[in-house]
Amino acid sequence: MKKLINKPEDFVRESLEGMAVAHSDLIKVNYDPTFVYRVDAPIRGKVAIISGGGSGHEPMHAGFVGRGMLDAACPGEVFTSPTPDQMLEAAKQVDGGAGILYIVKNYSGDVMNFEMATELVRSEGIPSLNILIDDDVAVKDSLYTQGRRGVGTTVLAEKICGAAAEQGYDLSQIANLCRRVNLHGRSMGIALTSCTTPAKGTPTFELGDGEIELGIGIHGEPGIERTNIKSVDEITEILTRSLIEDTAYTRTVREWHEDKGEWTDVELIDPPLVKGDRLLAFVNGMGGTPVSELYLVYRKLAEICQQQGLQIVRNLIGSYITSLEMQGCSITLLKLDDEIIRLWDAPVKTPSWRWGV
Repeated sequence: MKKLINKPEDFVRESLEGMAVAHSDLIKVNYDPTFVYRVDAPIRGKVAIISGGGSGHEPMHAGFVGRGMLDAACPGEVFTSPTPDQMLEAAKQVDGGAGILYIVKNYSGDVMNFEMATELVRSEGIPSLNILIDDDVAVKDSLYTQGRRGVGTTVLAEKICGAAAEQGYDLSQIANLCRRVNLHGRSMGIALTSCTTPAKGTPTFELGDGEIELGIGIHGEPGIERTNIKSVDEITEILTRSLIEDTAYTRTVREWHEDKGEWTDVELIDPPLVKGDRLLAFVNGMGGTPVSELYLVYRKLAEICQQQGLQIVRNLIGSYITSLEMQGCSITLLKLDDEIIRLWDAPVKTPSWRWGV
């Protein structure tokens, strides 16, 4: 293992210490328990947006704390869910009196811990809701989830919902918006290599020199197929076709009903893409992929969408949700409407994402 680290057990803390020093005008870091929060929090009358998950996926989530995105982020150890006490203390720190929206990737540990945190936050008299992101079309179930995994749409939801909160949407409005973004987002990824966590010191899985993994998860979970290396056009075709041809997907989510004081299972239907849809196309690097290669992917993606009568009206190309140094990429397609486009274009200023300011 070759990594720029000191002690593996200090990796997450020391990385956050560096981020805090580099971006002291934007964020602060609390270390016991650990969470990152906006330097200007709490903002009175504003819904606070919080997300989190295992470290190793940077810049998600800590790099997205700031104006127009997250009010706080709760990082766990590498590829390990944060704990409910982190989420509770983060909520108390950034609560501006309008409630808390937690954006949660659909992994068993995240779901369980964020749900526990929501109960704790409500016991403090702070309204709060959880919205799950489950956009990975590669698998219906995996070792880590019941249902689809939460991947690239998480980043898009944090940007869009963060802008809505900045513009004064209330908690119910932002929750409905986040559900809509999740329903209209589809993602799929590929790995060319594995990655190595600092604590383990060896690759999380093995790939032969001429092999790739289609449908890989962001923690190295198995995909749908291990196959021989292909050209970038062939790989992009496989990923894009999988997203476009994905049929309506029915999921069951748990929603909190304030009037009943209980969780209720609700079925939501994810409609397929159709000709004429406007899209945001997100080509994401997994941590070890040059941006020049991501543009090769986008080139072919744009060609396929045009052939299918799908209009890419916004795009995002870069490494925003990673798996340490894994080589590979993911593609996310998000169906847009006028409201979501307006919120996407709104100003954002965080350590890792800035425009319009």
